[in-house]
Amino acid sequence: MKWINMLMALVVFQFTAVQLRADIKLPAFFADNMVLQQKANANLWGWASPKKQVSVKTGWNGKTYTTTADAAGKWKMAVETPSAGGPYDIVISDGKALTLKNILIGEVWVCSGQSNMEMPMKGFKMQPVEGANMAAAYSKNPNIRLFTVARNSQTTPQDTVKGKWQEACAESVREFSATAYYFGRMLNEVLDVPVGLIVAAWGGSACEAWMNPEWIKDEWMKNYKYPIPAKDGKIPSENRTATVLYNGMLHPLIGYTMKGVIWYQGEDNYDRSSTYADQLSTMVKGWRSEWGQGEFPFYYCQIAPYDYSLLFKKGEEVINSAYLREQQAKAEFMIPNCGMAVLMDAGLESCIHPRQKSVAGERLCLQALCKTYGVKGLVCDPPIYKSMEVKNDTVIITFDRNKMWPAGKGVFESKNFKVAGEDRVFYPAKAWIVQKHVYVKSEKVPHPVAVRYAFENWADGDLFGEEIPVSSFRSDNWPETRTIKE
Repeated sequence: MKWINMLMALVVFQFTAVQLRADIKLPAFFADNMVLQQKANANLWGWASPKKQVSVKTGWNGKTYTTTADAAGKWKMAVETPSAGGPYDIVISDGKALTLKNILIGEVWVCSGQSNMEMPMKGFKMQPVEGANMAAAYSKNPNIRLFTVARNSQTTPQDTVKGKWQEACAESVREFSATAYYFGRMLNEVLDVPVGLIVAAWGGSACEAWMNPEWIKDEWMKNYKYPIPAKDGKIPSENRTATVLYNGMLHPLIGYTMKGVIWYQGEDNYDRSSTYADQLSTMVKGWRSEWGQGEFPFYYCQIAPYDYSLLFKKGEEVINSAYLREQQAKAEFMIPNCGMAVLMDAGLESCIHPRQKSVAGERLCLQALCKTYGVKGLVCDPPIYKSMEVKNDTVIITFDRNKMWPAGKGVFESKNFKVAGEDRVFYPAKAWIVQKHVYVKSEKVPHPVAVRYAFENWADGDLFGEEIPVSSFRSDNWPETRTIKE
């Protein structure tokens, strides 16, 4: 028995020694082919032998940085990055070297949201992406690097993710977010620098799922139809349960030095829209606080029009997603250093996943080029509703951000306006454009008091400002109404 105990003690000692002498380990996103943000103090972190000195030698300047791992073997440091360029190597060592190869320095963006961000270039089954084959065919570009975070729903914050960096080519682009790819392709072409895209998205995910539990307010949860994480650790709804995607897919990324974030989400929140602007602004504030990069750029897509009545059965209440789009438009003025890509002309009546992902990605890129990179001569924001006045039976609408005046789709009129009188019943109206104003009139409403534009689940936007569609809007603040599907 004494001999057996000694043998077991020796095994435990050897196992402990192996644990104490661990090789350098890194989160999956610090790897070959990655992109680091240019002209920054770029964070690197990982695990090594406890209390051991860790050195990092950067290939672009031959400089060596050192730090010491803590008792758990964790370490973190920042390295100075130059202007865009590469490829370079990075050597990390705690006595045993690990070399990261083919590293580029450029512009890094995190791309997050639900299915319309996740939707790959190959599309979903029976739901193709417009122009996907041609885009993939011409996609080979070693200066565009792609990383997709594997789906992971967790009740506690994680330290790493599953995924790998890939150079853009037909095979990798086919499996990568179409919206994110089009954003990155345009950014690369215009700025002529390497671009790194990290996608963390899950179809059908709720905004609440991407938030730290400390940020979620009680009033937001009153209409939340999905359960919160169970005490036993079980996740009732993997992509909608509050906080679980923050834990599994976002938390590991926090601190990766980047330029900014693009976001395409909101469809899952359309049936509880009233708090969305507050929610989104709180989420962004929380991400920025934890990232420690100040008010980094945050650009997001307004959800595209879609006939949500298709989701309901006869006799059920149909919810109008225009109220969610209204909240998204409101959030633009609540979140510093942000912008909204309007997609009123790029929806699909019978499918919640529009095919025109190039429109979404490129309009997000216009936001970044105008507001982050200061490219002159571009327009990214449309006119927005300012006020209305009534003259006899006609409503006259005034816009802000209207330097070049609104324009219709090929003609000086719009088919998406409605007006209402004191009875609050809206009727389709004739709308025409005269210089900087839109005039609206309906024979059924001799005394109009309110006007709405494209304020429906489905509408084909036909009002623009320099080719950027105007968001759906309303002049009234009447309580949300729902219709019954017949």
